[in-house]
Order: sequence, then structure tokens, then C-alpha cells
Amino acid sequence: MAYNNRNTLLRMIEIQNLVLERKKKGITQKHVYETEIYPKYLISYATFNRYLAYPAKHELKYGRKNEQEKAGRNDA
Repeated sequence: MAYNNRNTLLRMIEIQNLVLERKKKGITQKHVYETEIYPKYLISYATFNRYLAYPAKHELKYGRKNEQEKAGRNDA
């Protein structure tokens, strides 16, 4: 994991949790992006959607390194 990857993953998780909370109240993702995400994080809508689709919690917990090592063992 790169030195700054952990902070990016934490930011992704924070955004994902915020969107989930707002969606439970019936607010659309687009509105959450325009009113809360963009003013605070200054990311594009495409990046916002990428953050929502990324399994950040899983990667933060297990990391990519373990997945790459397992893939390497299966190839040999």
C-alpha cells in the first residue's frame, strides 16, 4: 500500500457512509454530491461515482497485497 493510499481509502469510506445516510432519508446522490460532497472535497462527479463503487472498507481491512500474493501463488 502506498503511503497516501490509506487516507484516500478513509476519504472514500467517509463519502460512502455520508451518501448511505442521506439515501435512507430519500435524498438523491446527485443532490448529496452538489450540496455536501463537492463543496467539502472538491472532487468531480466521475470521481464521486468511482469512490462509491470502490470496495474501500474491504481493501482497508485486508489490503491489496494479500490478494496479489494469492494470485501469484495460483499462477505458479
